[in-house]
Amino acid sequence: MARINMSAAWLVLAVALALLLPSSFCAAEPIKTTPTLFSFRLPLPNGVSGAESLAFDRRGQGPYAGVSDGRILKWGGSALGWTTFAHSANYRRIPLCTASVVPSEETESMCGRPLGLQFFAKTGDLYIADAYLGLMKVGPDGGEAEVLATQADGVPFHFVNGLDVDQATGDVYFTDSSTTYPRRFNTEIMMNADATGRLLRYDARSKQVTVLRDGLPYPNGVAVSADRTHVVVAHTVPAQAFRYWLRGPKAEQYELLADLPGYPDNVRRDARGGYWVALNQEKARIDAAAAPAKHLVGVRLRADGMEVEELTAAKGVTLSDVAEKDGKLWLGSVELDYVGLVY
Repeated sequence: MARINMSAAWLVLAVALALLLPSSFCAAEPIKTTPTLFSFRLPLPNGVSGAESLAFDRRGQGPYAGVSDGRILKWGGSALGWTTFAHSANYRRIPLCTASVVPSEETESMCGRPLGLQFFAKTGDLYIADAYLGLMKVGPDGGEAEVLATQADGVPFHFVNGLDVDQATGDVYFTDSSTTYPRRFNTEIMMNADATGRLLRYDARSKQVTVLRDGLPYPNGVAVSADRTHVVVAHTVPAQAFRYWLRGPKAEQYELLADLPGYPDNVRRDARGGYWVALNQEKARIDAAAAPAKHLVGVRLRADGMEVEELTAAKGVTLSDVAEKDGKLWLGSVELDYVGLVY
């Protein structure tokens, strides 16, 4: 018998395994780190803050942002700056909404607090998830937004939050983060382990709202998958992303997509079939005295939930939205007075 060359044998075995084993057994893709410390800032108008969600219209104009006084603002470039695009009926009707003499936390239940935003490209309509006023819509020219829905199955909305639109049908997928607590008391949702949130669908043709899933712990951002087979839902607590299957053999199933390194807010599709997830806060550390090596404010997931990129920022910065547009990242935050831009 001829003597076996062990080095050659191992090489053949390694090649064979690489061909036979599924990709999940291969080395994990390295995670890219993108710092946002030096991102360009677009300051919001004096007296307002909290661009919680960002959107771009069918002509690519924007971003549009919902802010603390209840308005939707539009960025018109450095020459025009921010202008008012849309508002609720109450914004013009109630003097406190425009007086800026009372903190927005005291007036948002009356004036509205727009959170999730998304355009339906075919019509140019902008859909708005207003935490207090419900699911709303305004036409491509802006103005006063109309309320489309304030309840589902006889249960009123308490905290309408994330939103996305199926660009093929016009159906709107959105979350009601709690049927117990309004946005102002969102910390109670976490402290009391509230699990009364819902994932909902607004049918653009019948104009009816259907509850797709209830009994959810703090559902927040929503994104329709690129192939429209499912929607991804970010759960602020317990810091996870799930997907609800709309069609196919798993239709109506709700399954874990990813464990996240922080508490998520909005979810957006990226340009590669995956998702950007904004992190409002990192997970609590067991060793609270030890400072984290880097402050995470967002992650990018592949379509299968694998984390492939992370965003870092200076301590104290929190993000609510990461929107990818023409190779650039636009950053929104419910707590800051500017919109960020990373080239």
